[in-house]
Amino acid sequence: MDGRIEEGADVKIVFAGIIARYPFGGVTWCSLMYLLGLRALGHEVLYIEDTGECIYDPDEDTRSLDPSYGTRYIHSALAPFDLGDRWSFVNYDGTYHGASREAVQAWCADADLFVNLSGGSWFWRDEYAKIPRRVFVDSDPVFTQLAIAKGEGWYVDFFRGFNHLFTFGANIGTPASDVPTGGFTWHKTWQPVVTDLWRTEAPPVGDRFTTVMTWKIESFADVDGNKDREFVKFLDLPARTGQHFELAINGPQSLLREHGWSPIDATSVSRSLWDYRDFIQGSKAEFGVAKHAYVSRRSGWFSDRTECYLAAGRPALVQDTGWSTHLPTGAGLVGFSTPEEALDGLACLDRDYPRHARRAQEIAREHFDASRVLPPFLETACS
Repeated sequence: MDGRIEEGADVKIVFAGIIARYPFGGVTWCSLMYLLGLRALGHEVLYIEDTGECIYDPDEDTRSLDPSYGTRYIHSALAPFDLGDRWSFVNYDGTYHGASREAVQAWCADADLFVNLSGGSWFWRDEYAKIPRRVFVDSDPVFTQLAIAKGEGWYVDFFRGFNHLFTFGANIGTPASDVPTGGFTWHKTWQPVVTDLWRTEAPPVGDRFTTVMTWKIESFADVDGNKDREFVKFLDLPARTGQHFELAINGPQSLLREHGWSPIDATSVSRSLWDYRDFIQGSKAEFGVAKHAYVSRRSGWFSDRTECYLAAGRPALVQDTGWSTHLPTGAGLVGFSTPEEALDGLACLDRDYPRHARRAQEIAREHFDASRVLPPFLETACS
């Protein structure tokens, strides 16, 4: 057998994510919308998390050997969607929480497809390796490919274990981006969004452009490509417009306040799925800056967070990483590369906000709805 799955057949899927490793609303929605979208198409899903790392405990603000916070968080996120018995967390010490080791092994024995989102497992356990089709979804393009290019044996071998590799970097592997592919083929995909879960009839709360962002990430420390390098280019933007910008950020809040931004603690709007969704739905629109690596290498990356703003009917003014080649821009979704273009975009959104809000939802349905993203994803993944 070559492992191909008959077209139209129900697929039994093991899906690996990082909900407990990063127990915040945005990360959780990424995995959850895959699970819900796949199930809505008629497929069976089991969520696993097997990174070999400790969970982050926000209550203690530390990495914890005790996985209790993470396992409670997974269950609280999945149970409202009737997935409370469809998850398993493997702690750093090899203990299983949720579904048992035996239950996971039994599920894998009958599974058709293994989907690894963002390193939800860094192990090739026998039960994973024996699943006929195995795919990796790269949500952090450029960083992933540059790490592969370093040629560390275990990392390269890990990616060789997959039948197909997907990336949110739409330009990876094309002449538009100079990111090395490491000899691998990277298929373009977007984060699927269950748009019905984001739609709201409520008007924005106040007149705020918002975003949720990390100033600088801990991983890939040898790649100088974080948001801090891009954001400073737009640091004086509030002084040049009458708009109010509220940033849920873990960065330099004093510096941002000095320049007219309104920073708040990112954790406060990300402690749960619902806090994160409420923050986005309460916004007027998003103002988003991308990581320097995404911009400088013209990766074509597009934010899963921005997709959620659009699905909520909140327009988005976001930095162009090369995504404008693949997505409509100018109404509902507006790209910029310079401070002057950002100012023009702010004025554009204000001139006819209701039209932009309607167009935002249309773009979300047309380009990011799970019912549109997942069928072609599965067609390639199962081939």
